[in-house]
Amino acid sequence: MTLRLGDIAPDFSAETTEGKINFHEWLGTSWGVLFSHPKNYTPVCTTELGYTAKLKPEFDKRNVKAIGLSVDKLEDHHGWSKDIEETQGVALNFPLIADADKTVANLYDMIHPNASDTFTVRSVFIIDPNKKIRLQLTYPASTGRNFDEILRVIDSLQLTDGYKVATPVNWKQGEDVIIVPSVKDEDAKKLFPQGWKTLKPYLRVVKLQK
Repeated sequence: MTLRLGDIAPDFSAETTEGKINFHEWLGTSWGVLFSHPKNYTPVCTTELGYTAKLKPEFDKRNVKAIGLSVDKLEDHHGWSKDIEETQGVALNFPLIADADKTVANLYDMIHPNASDTFTVRSVFIIDPNKKIRLQLTYPASTGRNFDEILRVIDSLQLTDGYKVATPVNWKQGEDVIIVPSVKDEDAKKLFPQGWKTLKPYLRVVKLQK
């Protein structure tokens, strides 16, 4: 199954470290970050899950729920979580899906046979409250992800959902944004009475008022 941006994220039921969940029901009205890691008891994955746990206050501020997945068994998730707390200094505070039969991994195309026909790659899906997929990322097993970048994308998506703007390269929350080309100047005057800087007719930079 090929998943694309704007598609409805497939629903599923699964066992997790926090009990059995129905994915859509579990998400509720929150945003979601669904991400897979290749294998428990491995070094890069241990650092990733520890850092994700440290980000929980930031996710909470943005109404985001994180949920991880690998094809390990539930008891292995529970055992490994102790190692995460010991080595990363934070307890696991989000659910891990135990997908030993690869049901969810196959549903989300998380197993790439030319990379590994056994383990999931490092997939990331950002899902909005309407259950639509808004971002997909795929990393190789040897490269830990930048979860600060995932937060940055969530900030951009949540901002651009509320305003007729886009965010430029390397944008961070609070920085200037770009008025989308479909908004004509006469309409922009109503939307952005504070004014903007025109670099080109298609490139209008504006600072949003708080």
